[in-house]
Amino acid sequence: MGKDVVLSRVLEQEEERTVSLKNAAAIYDLLSITLGRRGQYIMLSECLERAMKFAFGEFHLWYQVALSMVACGKSAYAVSLLRECVKLRPSDPTVPLMAAKVCIGSLHWLEEAERFAMMVISLGEEAGEFLPKGYLALGLTYSLQATDATLKSKQDELHRKALQTLERAQQLAPGDPQVILYVSLQLALVRQISSAMEQLQEALKVCRDDAHALHLLALLFSAQKHHQHALDVVNMAITEHPENFNLMFTKVKLEQVLKGPEEALVTCRQMLRLWQTLYSFSQLGGLEKDGSLGEGLTMKKQSGMHLTLPDAHDADSGSRRASSIAASRLEEAMSELTVPSSVLKQGPMQLWTTLEQIWLQAAELFMEQQHLKEAGFCIQEAAGLFPTSHSVLYMRGRLAEVKGSLEEAKQLYKEALTVNPDGVCIMHSLGLMLSRLGHKSLAQKVLRDAVERQSTCHEAWQGLGEVLQAQGQNEAAVDCFLTALELEASSPVLPFSIIPREL
Repeated sequence: MGKDVVLSRVLEQEEERTVSLKNAAAIYDLLSITLGRRGQYIMLSECLERAMKFAFGEFHLWYQVALSMVACGKSAYAVSLLRECVKLRPSDPTVPLMAAKVCIGSLHWLEEAERFAMMVISLGEEAGEFLPKGYLALGLTYSLQATDATLKSKQDELHRKALQTLERAQQLAPGDPQVILYVSLQLALVRQISSAMEQLQEALKVCRDDAHALHLLALLFSAQKHHQHALDVVNMAITEHPENFNLMFTKVKLEQVLKGPEEALVTCRQMLRLWQTLYSFSQLGGLEKDGSLGEGLTMKKQSGMHLTLPDAHDADSGSRRASSIAASRLEEAMSELTVPSSVLKQGPMQLWTTLEQIWLQAAELFMEQQHLKEAGFCIQEAAGLFPTSHSVLYMRGRLAEVKGSLEEAKQLYKEALTVNPDGVCIMHSLGLMLSRLGHKSLAQKVLRDAVERQSTCHEAWQGLGEVLQAQGQNEAAVDCFLTALELEASSPVLPFSIIPREL
């Protein structure tokens, strides 16, 4: 085909150019079907990019390239291509909707997402069945902006706009389970628990196995303090979605509340085993897709990576031995991981942050059992992945606090807050630590920042009340305690915001 391609835009050659373009488009379409089925999106995107020489003013080719970029994770590039597609076909609602989806999801470009959603809505009746999706995209954007906002007044305004917009989507598509789910989630975020539950029951009639809907149901049950019901729902959801770590983290929290840390640690061990399986699988997938033997050999070796939690039940020396064996195994595995340094960057980053969260969750449970050596080991493993992560610094601070090293804990909390200035848990712990060290007014300022940043955090209100009481401001302290009590009554085991908001 290459020899006969006609790229000239001279009028006399218009017909040949059209035939040439048609042939090229047909071949690239077949290529998309073949490579798409095998999940070889990187190769597909490279091939389609070469087709851009045909693509002047040709919507179909531009759109194919954009979709291939979305599929292989080059999201920013995909959005710039979709922007061009919108210019080529301004009356097609699916294009800005796809752009909004990418902006809301992996990129978290919320202003851009808002603009694209508005494009769909501005088409009005012309958008047809996609109009409710336009309102859904806009509602989710407002909801995510509310979570990101630092001032309570701004949060309240955005939550109100989000609920209004999502309800508009529901009016236009009353039976759409995705719309009903997000109306329910939005109500939950503003703590209208019983209204959220009513909406969610409607969504579950249509999609009884949906992971997000079941997860939200469990969190709503936990907010109503029906923890056993919540755990039953989570277990049922995990049976349907055995690879969903989000559900498993909620299961750990519920077990911690209902049965104590020992049971919860059993689930953490299961999560580590699942992580290992998925990691090995992703490496084999990488081998299949790239087909390069050299890389494949190092991958094979790494898939033998062995992750275990230390066993706190051994005698002290045994426990030390278990920890050191696990540590040396992990050290060996991690040193292998550094061989192809590209793997960490290439592999799905989500997988690595999940592993960090599992280690830190286990550390928290060991701390609750006063098994500080094991907790230290788990934190060390998380730090091996992301040494300057705010979650690692925060957990190191908590361990130092349990050990009684208050100054060290304060310093670690401050470092964690520098990395993540919006971390409400960090502010809460730092505020209480400053108070213990006698810095009452500074403690009050930090805790006031925490409740401003997240007004539904009952722990922060409780902490602020304690500091105000210590300063002799009893009336203000009582207000804080009452607010904390009211919020705790509708507080889920994990924040509702862990349910992904995505198109």
